Amino acid sequence: MNMSKLLITAGVVLIVLGLIWRFIGRLPGDIQFKTGNVTFYFPIVTSILISIILTLFFYLVGRFK
Repeated sequence: MNMSKLLITAGVVLIVLGLIWRFIGRLPGDIQFKTGNVTFYFPIVTSILISIILTLFFYLVGRFK
């Protein structure tokens, strides 16, 4: 698999994940505090999921380099 096919595939996967994510919204495990008119939102589960996806992507890119 050459680099152009890999990048196109990764782009399509990211677009599909982005569309799914838009409809799902916040993931369970994300931290949110509301106090009066102050809201603190920390997407810990979202950050871990993005980290895993990027790790796999860069692993695959490095493997086919």
